[in-house]
Amino acid sequence: MTKEINTIDFIEFPAPSVQAVALAKRFYGEVFGWSFQDWGDDYIDTTSSGLGSGFNADRQHRPRQPLAVIYSQDLELTQAKIQAAGGTITKAIFSFPGGRRFHFTDLASNELAVWSDR
Repeated sequence: MTKEINTIDFIEFPAPSVQAVALAKRFYGEVFGWSFQDWGDDYIDTTSSGLGSGFNADRQHRPRQPLAVIYSQDLELTQAKIQAAGGTITKAIFSFPGGRRFHFTDLASNELAVWSDR
């Protein structure tokens, strides 16, 4: 992850099960030579795919489709700006290993997320 403010620095892919996370790890490792950081059985991050990315099988937090994640230093301020511009918060701020994030939809109904390590 680049951690450049207000830039997309991560893409998260849904996985329907813990087994699917393991299969994704094997598949992308074999095909593209990617390496991974495990964060338990239900989440892995790629460490060599170019743009940061991960596979999420956590039923409470996995996205419904691939999810672009934008870095922010101030989640609360960014959330307020999104709401003021007409966006909708779809998942309130929550913590995860390494930081916090929330999800929102834009005016074209695209779901994205914003994360911070603060």
